[in-house]
Amino acid sequence: MLRETIGRQLDHDPRFHWRGGSVTRIENLSDIVFALALGILVSSSTSPQTFSELNAHLLSIVPVAAGFALLVSIWNAHFVFFRRYGVADARVIFLNAVLLLVVLFVAYPLRFIFDSLFGYILGLMGDWSRLEAAGITSPRAGVIMGYFCIGYAAVYGLVSLMYSHALSKADLLALNATERAMTKRSIWIYRCQILAALVTGAAAVFSPMHAFAGWLMGLIWPLIYIVGRLIPLPAATGGDEPDL
Repeated sequence: MLRETIGRQLDHDPRFHWRGGSVTRIENLSDIVFALALGILVSSSTSPQTFSELNAHLLSIVPVAAGFALLVSIWNAHFVFFRRYGVADARVIFLNAVLLLVVLFVAYPLRFIFDSLFGYILGLMGDWSRLEAAGITSPRAGVIMGYFCIGYAAVYGLVSLMYSHALSKADLLALNATERAMTKRSIWIYRCQILAALVTGAAAVFSPMHAFAGWLMGLIWPLIYIVGRLIPLPAATGGDEPDL
């Protein structure tokens, strides 16, 4: 009892009673796939053989860290879903399998995308060698950004569908008012990310903005703020708190 109480106070989801108990086989498989994708992202470059290659390798920590952070955020959304709801029926298994396929498929392109973005930043500082070596022009940079946005929207679209499925089982899961509101918030936050990604991708591919359209991803934060205002959480009451 004490262990459960401490865990509930210290986890990052204190107002949600986590229904996921022991780690399931589907979570074990998912963690293996995420670990593999992270390994692909980090180790996609060859070991340095010269001093200049060493410098380039050390500089690659910037795009690697960006891609690493994105994959970890996807893993966290996946982790929270299974801890919150503990749902692993046929629909969730199917959606999860598609999500893992997408994560694995985009691991290499994700590294290339962030390498290209970093090369562009270096170009603004006077060193265009990375982009020139990769043969990336401004229109091609827009297409690369479009690829990224498609993958981003696909991932969070699948996560959103998983959360929507859990919400449809609210009565069966005995979700209280706060938990239902938190689930709705999560769904709409993911939908806002999908919307921002699609708008950004369309602007990158079909407008003269090209890679500069990436700034439109910043729309995510004001949209999330609006969602928080439109879906307030009920005030906690004794009857609203789930049993431990």
